[in-house]
Amino acid sequence: MVEQTLTQSRNWAEAAFDIADAMHASNIVLLDVRSACDFADYFVIMSANSAPHLRALMEEVEDGMKGRGATPHHVEGTVMSGWVLMDYGDVLVHIMAPRQRGFYDLETVWPKARPLRVIP
Repeated sequence: MVEQTLTQSRNWAEAAFDIADAMHASNIVLLDVRSACDFADYFVIMSANSAPHLRALMEEVEDGMKGRGATPHHVEGTVMSGWVLMDYGDVLVHIMAPRQRGFYDLETVWPKARPLRVIP
């Protein structure tokens, strides 16, 4: 069962990454955080180039994930705050404006995280 859950989590993380790429997000990173934290397996982090783009990314990720059987446990942040966190349990999707992305610099907060896919 654990292996099935890990496979499903990885598939969902890959799906969120692919959606971000298709929607022209920038600086997309898929991180394996299993050895870095105990509350998630994967982070998908992306940058949006404007508030409307952030909203479109959020909506497309939600729709695309729903089509794969995943619904967020909760969503934090707002388009106007420049950061939206979509919590899919073992997969956390961070959609950020460039200023917030630079300020929080999540990739360095989790130094034990292993990058699996990156699109600058």
